[in-house]
Amino acid sequence: MSTSAKFDHYLSESGPAALVIREYLTPVEGKDGVLFPSTYASGDGFPGGYNIDGDPNGENIVLIDSVGSQANRIEPIFAEPNYAKLVPQVNITAGLKTISLLQAGHRAGDAIVRASALQQELQDAFHALLDGNATTLAKIAPTSLVFGVWDSRDTQAKVPRAIASTIRAYNVRKLTRSAQFVPAIDYVGAKLLDEATDKVTKDSYAERGFVHVPATGSPGGVIAKGDIRRDATLALAALRLLHAGSDPAATLKLRRYILGLALVAFTRLPSGYLRQGTILVLDPDKPREFVEVLPTGKRTPVTVTHEQAIAYASAVADDFGVGADRTEPFDPERAKEDLKPKKERAAKKAKGAKAAAATSTKDAADA
Repeated sequence: MSTSAKFDHYLSESGPAALVIREYLTPVEGKDGVLFPSTYASGDGFPGGYNIDGDPNGENIVLIDSVGSQANRIEPIFAEPNYAKLVPQVNITAGLKTISLLQAGHRAGDAIVRASALQQELQDAFHALLDGNATTLAKIAPTSLVFGVWDSRDTQAKVPRAIASTIRAYNVRKLTRSAQFVPAIDYVGAKLLDEATDKVTKDSYAERGFVHVPATGSPGGVIAKGDIRRDATLALAALRLLHAGSDPAATLKLRRYILGLALVAFTRLPSGYLRQGTILVLDPDKPREFVEVLPTGKRTPVTVTHEQAIAYASAVADDFGVGADRTEPFDPERAKEDLKPKKERAAKKAKGAKAAAATSTKDAADA
């Protein structure tokens, strides 16, 4: 069996529905260490802060890292030297910065891409995707087919995530913390600054660090009394929805390529660093679970290693033909055009198409 065909059973309609990894984690400080979940702004009845479902001091679940956050941590690995040849390296230069498409929040549907020369190509790729052909998108932004994309500002084309990963902690006790800023000297007492007599001045002194500033009752992390768990799913059933038009051979090459990228991302052990105060590592007392799940519900252990995933991904990438690397400048005029109302943009596009058709008709008549 060739390397490219090694995992074809995952692409078979009778194959597993998904691969699932469950990892039990622990803070580097120890099982009773404090960790800091993601914080969210208030809105829609949510007061803001940690996303805790259930009793804040009893049986509950807190979201440590969301699906989107996990994807944003994993996807940029494809810019690293060991993985860079597996995908096209597409960058946008904006001022003094160069932004990789692998770092753009909305991937192929991101604003920074629409404001570049890639705009029309990706719009065409999304239209092709809607017509059942994901090849063009895979040549420009294949990780959008792994981690999901929604062209919500334009064509409305949508691809579900093939990989979804979250980290949650169970039965946590929420903590608070307080702090006190002490300035280097008493500026007012030393007659270096006038005493603040109004709120604006007081706030200014506090903001700029010239007075004592207390901070009390701020979120202070949580202690998990239950498990801290990373659950990751590679949805093979979703991957099998990808097509390269009506060509079975091309579709197989496309699916193998995206599967290869997905396996590389899926088997890569996360770094563990999430944010200040939160570094999570594997719990040595609880083994990592890696299984394939059949439509019947049967679960079978998987032994695919990261090294095997890289070898497979390299072979199928060569077969598929990785898209070209490219760097395009941010175009302020395209950005301004993108900011116009949708009807106005549509009208201008229709006018351009009409003019192009008229020119084509004239050229044909002259010929």
